[in-house]
Amino acid sequence: MFIVHVYVHVKPEFLEAFEKATVDNSVNSVKEPGVARFDVVRQQDDPARFVLVEVYRGAEAVAAHKETAHYARWRDTVAPMMAEPRVAVKYWNVCPTDQDW
Repeated sequence: MFIVHVYVHVKPEFLEAFEKATVDNSVNSVKEPGVARFDVVRQQDDPARFVLVEVYRGAEAVAAHKETAHYARWRDTVAPMMAEPRVAVKYWNVCPTDQDW
């Protein structure tokens, strides 16, 4: 698995619009064959901060995701809503929970 955490800080006046656009992107992303999960989480003590937890079946699925219409729509819609540039941190799974040990 190829995992990406995208950290986003949203301008306060765009919180509702950002959440709506991001949930739309998430719902469409999980329909992609290479996407295992696509969670949108919001920080409890600072509701202007979100993390997108994206789990892909491989690095090639990340590239395929960035070619979709829903990703382009999300990217272009939310860009002016961000208080600062988003940050993506990439991980790989070292202990899959779906296997018997």
